[in-house]
Amino acid sequence: MTLLNHQAEGPASAPALMLGPSLGTSYALWDAVAPELSTRHRVVRWDLPGHGGSAAGLIEAGATVGDLAGLVLALADSLGIERFAYAGVSLGGAVGLHLAVHHPQRLSSLAVICSSAHFNGSRPWEERAALVRREGLAGLAENADARWFAGDFTVPRLVRDHRDADPEAYAACCDALAAFDLRDRLAQIAVPTLLVAGREDPATPPSHLREIADAVPRATLVELPGASHLAPAQCPEAVLTALRAHFGPGAPRGMAVRREVLGDAHVDRAQARQTPFTARFQDFISRYAWGEIWTDPTLSRRERSMITLTALVAHGHYDELAMHVRAARRNGLTPEEIGAVLLQTAVYCGVPAANSAFATAQRVLAEEDGSS
Repeated sequence: MTLLNHQAEGPASAPALMLGPSLGTSYALWDAVAPELSTRHRVVRWDLPGHGGSAAGLIEAGATVGDLAGLVLALADSLGIERFAYAGVSLGGAVGLHLAVHHPQRLSSLAVICSSAHFNGSRPWEERAALVRREGLAGLAENADARWFAGDFTVPRLVRDHRDADPEAYAACCDALAAFDLRDRLAQIAVPTLLVAGREDPATPPSHLREIADAVPRATLVELPGASHLAPAQCPEAVLTALRAHFGPGAPRGMAVRREVLGDAHVDRAQARQTPFTARFQDFISRYAWGEIWTDPTLSRRERSMITLTALVAHGHYDELAMHVRAARRNGLTPEEIGAVLLQTAVYCGVPAANSAFATAQRVLAEEDGSS
C-alpha cells in the first residue's frame, strides 16, 4: 500500500505525536516547531496527497476528510503506532477532529490550529476546486501570502510547495473541505483538546475556534496576537509553547488533578487568562506541581492541603490561601480542622500571619456556607 510521505523525528520509544499540514503546504509547515517537539516525542509529520512528497493518486475527486484520516491511520499502523497525540493546521486540524469523533481510541490528545468544524459551507470550496481543475495552482499561489500570513511575512518554501502541488489532488482536498461539518458531533470529543487561533486569520478566524472550544468538554483555547492562518510558520515560539503545555509529560494527568482539587471554575478562569507569555508557567504548574507532586501517593490530599495552608500562611500569600481553603474543603477537611491548622501556624509562623489567615479563611468559609 502506498503511504503518505512523512518525516519522523525523535526517539522511537517516546510518545508518538502526529502533525498534520494545511491545504497547499507540505510538512515543511512544521519546520520551526517539530524539531523542538521531538525532544519529548516521536514526531511524525506528513504530507497531504499530491503535496510535498505524497502521491497524488492517494486521493480522488469527491474525497472526504474521513478518507484523509484513514490515510493517517494507515501511516500510523505502518509505523507501529497504536495511540498518538495529534496536532493539525486547517485541513490537518479537520483530520484531527474527525479522528477524535470517529476513532477516539487512537488519540491520546488533540490540538486543532487555525481550523474549523466547518469551513463556511460547500460553495467556496466547490468553486475553488473547479478553478484549480481548470487553471491549475499558479494563480492561487500568487496570493498565498495574503491568505496565510499577517503583514509582509512569507515563507518561500511553503509558497513554492503550494505552486508545485498536484492540481487534481488539491481540488480533491477542496472537495473534502466542502463536505466537512462536524458541529453536531463536537460534544462527543472526550480527549484533552487544545484550540489555537490566529487573531489575524481571515480563513478560520478566532470565532471558529471559539465555537469548537464552547462545544468540546473541557477544551482549552489560546488566541495568538499577530498570527494569521499558518501560525506554526509565522509564530513558531508561541505555537510551540502552547503545544508543550498541552502535550507535555504529566500535563494531562496534572490538569485532571488540578481540576479535582481547585475546581473547574477556577481552572477555566486561569486557562482563559493564559497568553503565550504565561503558557510556559501554566505548563510548569500542571506538569510539575499537579502532575508530579500532587499525584504522589505518599501523602493524601488531605495532608497535602494541610501542608499547603501552612506554607501559604508562612509566606503571606493570602489570595492563594483563599483558593486553597476552598481546595481543603474539597479534599475533605472540616472547618474545624482548617482552624486547627491555622492555629498551629500562630505558633510557628507568628500571630499576625495567623490573624490574617483566619480572616481570609473565615471569609471563604462564610461564602461557602452562603452558597450551600
